[in-house]
Amino acid sequence: MRIVISEFMSLDGVVQAPGGPEEDTDGGFTQGGWSHPFFDEVVGGAFDTALKDADALLFGRRTWQTMAGAWPERAGDPFADRMNSIPKHVVSSTLGEDELTWSGTTLVPGATALDRIRELRAAEGRDLLVMGSPTLARTLLHEGLADELRLMIMPVIVGGGKTIFPGDGALRPLALVSTAISGTGVHVCTYRAADPA
Repeated sequence: MRIVISEFMSLDGVVQAPGGPEEDTDGGFTQGGWSHPFFDEVVGGAFDTALKDADALLFGRRTWQTMAGAWPERAGDPFADRMNSIPKHVVSSTLGEDELTWSGTTLVPGATALDRIRELRAAEGRDLLVMGSPTLARTLLHEGLADELRLMIMPVIVGGGKTIFPGDGALRPLALVSTAISGTGVHVCTYRAADPA
């Protein structure tokens, strides 16, 4: 399986709380919901395509809890039905099996997460899709486990917040595979790892 990271991202690289004000207030973040003015058919289509290409989802705990609190009640919509039926893996050191209330969810214990993710990546299948989950996404990039980045870069500067990019000083060349520009000015860009020059 390919590990694909899909993110709503501000122009200054922030991925924190694009969906709403209460989504993630860590660090005193007050700009939650910043992606809403830019969501259109192109952005929605990119999100839909990423899900259609996936055989499973991979989340960090906080993003999983947010999604698990939202998607089950939206049953009846094709996108929601796919979100609810697709296998899901959540990386957590604090969740218990009894808390996995969203159907199709498997716990990936934090202590063995990288080994389990490597096993999933080596398994047959299409994409293992990561949505949000900035800490997990950053770890996957740091470990060289991300095969593709699908970034929806929105024309807004948020002024600080969580990012998916490792801050370790390592150079990681990428190749731009495709790009589309929405009517709201969002650049939907797909990148894959490139060989160093």
